Amino acid sequence: MGPLTPQQLLRAPKVLLHDHLDGGLRPSTIIELATEIGHELPSTDVEELSNWFHTGAARRYLPLYLETFEHTVAVMQRRESLIRVARECAEDLAADGVVYAEVRFAPELHLRGGMSLDEVVDAVQEGFRQGVDATGGAIAIGTLITAMRHMARSSEIAELALRHRDDGVVGFDIAGAEAGFPPSRHLDAFEAIRRGNGHITIHAGEAFGLPSIWEAIQFCGAERLGHGVRIVDDITTDADGNHQLGRLASFVRDRRIPLEMCPSSNVHTGAAPSLAEHPIGLLMQLRFRVTVNTDNRLMSDTTMTNELAVLAETFGLTWDDVEWLTINAMKSSFWPFDERLKIINQRIKPGFARLRAEEDVFSVRPSNQLVAPHGG
Repeated sequence: MGPLTPQQLLRAPKVLLHDHLDGGLRPSTIIELATEIGHELPSTDVEELSNWFHTGAARRYLPLYLETFEHTVAVMQRRESLIRVARECAEDLAADGVVYAEVRFAPELHLRGGMSLDEVVDAVQEGFRQGVDATGGAIAIGTLITAMRHMARSSEIAELALRHRDDGVVGFDIAGAEAGFPPSRHLDAFEAIRRGNGHITIHAGEAFGLPSIWEAIQFCGAERLGHGVRIVDDITTDADGNHQLGRLASFVRDRRIPLEMCPSSNVHTGAAPSLAEHPIGLLMQLRFRVTVNTDNRLMSDTTMTNELAVLAETFGLTWDDVEWLTINAMKSSFWPFDERLKIINQRIKPGFARLRAEEDVFSVRPSNQLVAPHGG
């Protein structure tokens, strides 16, 4: 039997932990919003603009990748625009079969139109509520509030996240170029989140190496690693194909610290040389807590279905592998525990059982399967 197809994978229940709101806009929406505010775009043709974003992002260098956000952020400076973008995000993810998503955004980037930080969060949350309602509750969404690591407002953003945690905000993150901006510069923000019993995920180990990962975990209290690709630098392989984990890699695996891996984006930013050489295959084989994510759907021209499809084609994933990755993500989410169990037991497991039954796949496990389906 060949690899799982996009048509098959579209019908699978999916969980997404790493998706940026300003990296997932519909090109048609960008054009309409830009026209309303008089913002000049590289093109006002939907296809041409889409191609501009995809080409601009795929330059294999994170700072260049981040340049494409100039235009998406520019059209997200009004309350009604934020509501629309968030609503459409929920609708698009649900249409892709995502049953739970954590979507992140940086409120400090959306103040040019005169909104306060709290008003920005309120607008995004209203958009998500409208989107979830429009899908008939097909998706649940938790929001991650992100501080920019090159700016000086992380403590203020951390307090913002804590203020809104009863309104759908489930955690705190820092993002932006890693080189020169270590997470330990933001210790006050992380301490505030920890004192407030909040959740922390940190962009680490994407464009920078093991020190970024180590600081994120040991200094800043990261419960998850955004990307974490460079953890592979602490794994060696001998001539016989045996793998030796260093102390940091062993710690990450032993503690079951989730890796929010974004394969297509990692290739586009240069964090991985190609999909075939992406460390996700090795990390799955070694049974790290791997999850699969989109990062920026517009810039990387991707969806959760697409990410799973290219991994299935590259690494020969089976339904057991895809279910394992999905349950990994749901177990690693910042959603309340009882709600996590409900989604796993009432949506994810029954969904994959139906897919296996339809494909007449029961207990036979192909020899190319990468990992066990349980024990994540």
